Amino acid sequence: MPFVLAVLAVFLTIFIVPVLVHGAISRLTGLRPPGDDPLAFLAGAAVSKIGTAVAFVGIWVLAQDSLAGALIHYVSFWWVMFVLGEIGQAIGPDYSWPEALGGILSETIYLPLSGVILLWLLPV
Repeated sequence: MPFVLAVLAVFLTIFIVPVLVHGAISRLTGLRPPGDDPLAFLAGAAVSKIGTAVAFVGIWVLAQDSLAGALIHYVSFWWVMFVLGEIGQAIGPDYSWPEALGGILSETIYLPLSGVILLWLLPV
């Protein structure tokens, strides 16, 4: 049961934080969600974030013995991976630097929060 609660808590964190950050950035820059249907975009993002939450929590559980005391390293690897993904998307077409900066800011907030959730719900 703690695994499911951790996945749910991490999912909510990594879904809600970007919505708030990108919402604030859209107010400042006029940034619009991609595509014609914002609900379809949010549904797709939710599915993607569920997968990320399962992986984030699942890898932690599977490697918990090896990662004991190394949560900051674990979170940092995820952060670097996501930031490089944002930069890669911004270099390519159909993705702007404001979107990438919003993603990087979101990841800088939600990954440490997700790490705290792991420690709280799945202590080593």
